[in-house]
Amino acid sequence: MENETFEIKDNEFLRQFEATIEDEFVKLEYSDQERKIFLSKLEMSEELREKGYQEQFLTQVFDYIEKKGRLKIIPNSKEVKRFFKANKEKYSDLIPIGISF
Repeated sequence: MENETFEIKDNEFLRQFEATIEDEFVKLEYSDQERKIFLSKLEMSEELREKGYQEQFLTQVFDYIEKKGRLKIIPNSKEVKRFFKANKEKYSDLIPIGISF
């Protein structure tokens, strides 16, 4: 079975990245300050995680932040930290100097 395609939305009012995947609402809460974005709480069902959507969702979020070019990422949740560790080479420019995992 091939995964459904989806797009993320940056809901600046609620400070969260959002998507609807297989009719389920998914979000990653954030706060931003001083050119840093703190990615704090990912809400996604275990069923979607098992289908590989967590990786796809976080890839879209990181790519979106990278495209904006102004912010550095501070991962504050275990899922985001795990994703960053697995993709460290691709996204190393998004982590502030002095932060390591």
